[in-house]
Amino acid sequence: MQPLRAGLALAILISAPALAQDDGLVKTARAMMASADATDIGTLVLNATPAGVMIQGELHGLPPGTHGFHVHETGTCEPPFASAGGHFNPDAAEHGFLPEAGPHAGDMTNVIVGQDGAVAVELLDSFLTLGTDLFDDDGAAIVIHAMPDDYASQPSGNAGDRIACGVIEPD
Repeated sequence: MQPLRAGLALAILISAPALAQDDGLVKTARAMMASADATDIGTLVLNATPAGVMIQGELHGLPPGTHGFHVHETGTCEPPFASAGGHFNPDAAEHGFLPEAGPHAGDMTNVIVGQDGAVAVELLDSFLTLGTDLFDDDGAAIVIHAMPDDYASQPSGNAGDRIACGVIEPD
């Protein structure tokens, strides 16, 4: 049942109204992802598009299974990554794709890691821009959680511990 929800959430995410990307915004950014023991697990590249932000990259060294995947409000990744704060939510929306008043700008579909610990990430977050709210004084980070996000529970989708984190830096 989880893959159906993930597919449904992605369809909702892609069809959501896009935020404008104007010339004053950053065009590309990166998040160097690391596990709680500071092991490099890969890099995610964020590209501004007219439809939102495309996030792409290959990650490795993760536990197999389905994991919550979010942009968090603070650009600090000190294990156990509570330093990254809550989900990035500049519009004070509810968490998840299922509530009518959701999602947060930082809510993204779960990632499914293979038995080899690797995952290729390619998703579009149409609620996100590479704007000044993402690159404010305390920045923002991408966090991978131990368990899948249920796309509904408030405030964070019951995704569990934070197992990897990367600060989002403009290129």
